[in-house]
Amino acid sequence: MRLSRCQCILIFAVLFNAFILCCLVFLQLRLENVNQEDVMVNVKSRKQGPVKVVKHTSSSIADRVTVVIREFEDFENHIGETIKSILYVYEDMRIVIVVDKAPYPPLTLPEDGDVKVVSLKISLDKHPNTSCPEQFVDTEFVLLVPDGAILTSPKQVEKVLSTFHSRHRDVGMVAAKVGGDMTSQCFNMDVNLKQWTLTYQQGGAAQDICYGLDGSHMILMRADDFHSLSRPYQRPFPRSLFIQTALRGWKVAQVPTSTIPAKKLFTDPHNQWKHQTRHDSRLKTMYKEFGIKKVGLSNGRVEWYGCRKETPRCFGTVVDDTPEYLYENRWTPPCCLQALRETARHVFHILEKCGARYWLEGGSLLGAARHADIIPWDYDVDLGIYKDDLEKCPPLNMLHEGSHTDSEGFVWEKATEGEFYRIQYSAQNHLHVDIWPFHPQNGVMTRGLWTQSHRQDVDFPERFLVPLRTVKFLEMQVSAPNDVKGFLELKFGKGVIENPQYPQPNKVHM
Repeated sequence: MRLSRCQCILIFAVLFNAFILCCLVFLQLRLENVNQEDVMVNVKSRKQGPVKVVKHTSSSIADRVTVVIREFEDFENHIGETIKSILYVYEDMRIVIVVDKAPYPPLTLPEDGDVKVVSLKISLDKHPNTSCPEQFVDTEFVLLVPDGAILTSPKQVEKVLSTFHSRHRDVGMVAAKVGGDMTSQCFNMDVNLKQWTLTYQQGGAAQDICYGLDGSHMILMRADDFHSLSRPYQRPFPRSLFIQTALRGWKVAQVPTSTIPAKKLFTDPHNQWKHQTRHDSRLKTMYKEFGIKKVGLSNGRVEWYGCRKETPRCFGTVVDDTPEYLYENRWTPPCCLQALRETARHVFHILEKCGARYWLEGGSLLGAARHADIIPWDYDVDLGIYKDDLEKCPPLNMLHEGSHTDSEGFVWEKATEGEFYRIQYSAQNHLHVDIWPFHPQNGVMTRGLWTQSHRQDVDFPERFLVPLRTVKFLEMQVSAPNDVKGFLELKFGKGVIENPQYPQPNKVHM
């Protein structure tokens, strides 16, 4: 039978399609055989030890993420094993190890792989950029990996990245739990730099979004965000990280049901003690660097990191009635306020016991009128006293013989700046209460000679003190003028209670 031209073309097309289909089937079978061989090699290699395996996602992840390792001890660590596990999963991953100074003994690191050790200690014979870890991070993300973490699958990092991209808008970090010894706990915190305080509050369950996490975690965040922090590499890490991100309102979300295995550290009691001692020292240094002097824990306990009775106060000599911290947009450190409260209560008890006629003066009375406490930016406590009553109180009457320290460590002295008396918190810490003697003259209370160092240094009618009344101050009933508002407006001007101002409002604004 003779075929037409159209029939010949149709038969040729069918045969050509069949040939293409056979080629595709052959290539598919060949590819499956290769994959099976890779799997067998991989399984065999796992029995012999880790080898590098290039995954399809390796290059894309490594192009987007730089691993940063910061917190570890030079005397005991598993940095080498952690890096090997990372390079096993992602052979092209860049790893930056940040150290305070060259570790001793030196770290044992893999010979291959893109691993850089960056010391924050500036060397005089090197370019300053060599001490800047951010110079070695040019990816979109940083993955902050703790010492001892062991990566076993690319899915661990992929899951963290996936969670980051699906995050809530106020989440700046995503964390995956490392190790299974400790339950991960969320916590919230309030960082108030103006008041030098940090307050921890218990957060929700581990999967909740909060400001920080206890325990060991692998943390992912954008590199630009990380390096925009004031002190991104401050130790102890990541506690310092969470404080800085909380101040900016960035939260952390934990990857649900995800735990990365880890090598155990500090099983030896001596090394455990050594690690804890260094941690406590770094914590103290961190709070000092951050300007945090009072830490309120979630269990109600308070830790103090500021001045004490045996140390100098937190600020130097006050010029123009304006402490230096006001120029830094901060108020009186809480440790200083606490010391002032203790000193004032001590003085009140003694004056009450002596039967002296005293009263709150100046800014101290103003603080009592506003909120029954010291003004948050004040640096001393001022009292007035009838000059004739000085002899009633031995601690004051004996000051003509020189200063003396009482049984509780408070120092009583006659001020060198003028005719008044000063009671200091201690010989080392000069936070103080000033007592200003007044005497009546023709119905007016006067000191006779004013130094005019404060705007409130003016005479006033004795009627404000006859009779004296009490006001609540520092959780006590303290002697005060009988017309508090009138007395304060005479000294400071109208509306002084309702309109707070700094001592020199033309220099420092609230």
